[in-house]
Amino acid sequence: MKIVVLDGYTLNPGDISWEPFHALGELVTYEYTAPSEVFERLEGVSVCLTNKTCFPREVLDKLPDLRYIGCLSTGFNVVDVEYCHEHGIVVTNIPEYATFATAQMTIALLLEIASSVGHHSELVHQGVWTRGRDFCFWDRPLMELWGKTLGLFGYGKIASRVACIASALGMKVLACRRSEITEEMRRSNPQVTFVDEETLWRESDVLSFHCPLTPATTGLVKADTIARMKDGVILLNTSRGPVLDEAAVAAALASGKIAALGADVVSVEPIREGNPLLTAPNTFLTPHIAWAPKDTRIRLMDVAAGNLAAFLSGAPVNVVS
Repeated sequence: MKIVVLDGYTLNPGDISWEPFHALGELVTYEYTAPSEVFERLEGVSVCLTNKTCFPREVLDKLPDLRYIGCLSTGFNVVDVEYCHEHGIVVTNIPEYATFATAQMTIALLLEIASSVGHHSELVHQGVWTRGRDFCFWDRPLMELWGKTLGLFGYGKIASRVACIASALGMKVLACRRSEITEEMRRSNPQVTFVDEETLWRESDVLSFHCPLTPATTGLVKADTIARMKDGVILLNTSRGPVLDEAAVAAALASGKIAALGADVVSVEPIREGNPLLTAPNTFLTPHIAWAPKDTRIRLMDVAAGNLAAFLSGAPVNVVS
């Protein structure tokens, strides 16, 4: 059986192994696949793996042999899963593989905003401290996180890890979840207080987003939402870029309503030159790397291979179609 990886470069730029897939069939990997190349590369193929290569209805219609799409990610919005469900194409994803790394990135962004480690290190290397009069210096406000309130919009595995770390830093943690809050959630993190959206916006000093991208969360953070937040709120986004209305956030950063933004994701990736966040003050942007530690990608590879093995055995897991 032929297994085609359409865009494997970001998962494996050469530092990990595709070995888990070799035992499952004949593996063909492409670093990238342009939309015009999909049909040729998947002609007669029943199994493929994708990260960002899209499978809308009009593409799937022209791939009659396709029976399995393995998403090399937690998100699966690049695939028309409704079409796949209707036509018996199994689609799987990789849940939870980046829980630890994404929580780590969330806190890293927060700590950079609070303590300006990178900024002051750069100034030291530029000689600013050497030329200074005092034994210490800082050129922007620094923040102690102890006693501040962190609000989590969305509460799954990643947000739960963020809550644990924030609690260890002495922060009060609030969480809002639109779906059911289980007793297990309450027991696992008793330091978290679950609240409604209005309370979350009103009481949080820091707001961190950990929700999937859906019609309800697209543009969630817009002008009227921001108006209900505290003056000087800090925003963190390691979920999906379109959760933020970037123009509204940039305007609020310029006015000072939002004190700072830390984001690992933006609405269009790679970020476009005209993105308003690029020129907004107090904005800390990383290029969608929360998932990228080597350990994390090895875990993703292993789960993806396990998903395919389960499908081939007739008992698929992590199915989203």
